[in-house]
Amino acid sequence: MPVLEKFDMTGRTSVVTGSTRGLGRAFATALAEAGSNVVIVGRDAAAAASVQAELEALGVGVLTVLADVTKRPDVERLLSAAVERFGRVDVLVNNAGTCIHKPALDVTDDEWRDVMSVNLDGLWIASQVFGRHMVERGGGSIVNVGSMSASIVNRPQWQPAYNASKAAVHHLTRSLAAEWAPSHVRVNAIAPGYMHTDMAPIDDPQFYRHWIEDAPQQRAGEPDELGPAMVFLASDASSFMTGSVLTIDGGYTVY
Repeated sequence: MPVLEKFDMTGRTSVVTGSTRGLGRAFATALAEAGSNVVIVGRDAAAAASVQAELEALGVGVLTVLADVTKRPDVERLLSAAVERFGRVDVLVNNAGTCIHKPALDVTDDEWRDVMSVNLDGLWIASQVFGRHMVERGGGSIVNVGSMSASIVNRPQWQPAYNASKAAVHHLTRSLAAEWAPSHVRVNAIAPGYMHTDMAPIDDPQFYRHWIEDAPQQRAGEPDELGPAMVFLASDASSFMTGSVLTIDGGYTVY
């Protein structure tokens, strides 16, 4: 098979959680550009409709399912809707996430639980529900969105819950990869650095000093720069790769 054909996602179906904005929107777009049908998942109907219109213009099948990934019945309904529309799910992108910037001594139990509920529990529920479908079908690819924050402590802001949740995501990725490899289900993760999104005040001087000036490439990443890596991990281009975490951070973590 010619090398570029290994990236072709034509005829496959990808479910992308948190795909109504930011990184998730970029992931959904990249997969659609590679030919995959896409299931948009989020809680904002208006934003989802905007993404759906963009993806449909690319000529692929698109389905929107409004769902909360922290609720198992929602995730089971998501799988059912995707299978009803497209027959199967080949790729799950666990992208939905949240963050709270607070010193450890100021984080409340509810705030801690909120971050863990979305970043870890939601990812676990979706992985288990869709993983069962993939194991039964005899194959699939799960791509978890971790973070370089799984291996560093960000500054000047403190975000202990987020950091801990992403470290757990990386190791859960390895655990599921090891367990499901015999069933031809691959599980990998990407670990982005600082990206231009609504959640990251990149241009604020108090953050710019540490986030940008301390990075070898001296800039933040753009969401669409992660798209090729997502297609790589979702497609046959990474067929001999599982349990890996791909860091894409402009070199930030080399220091």
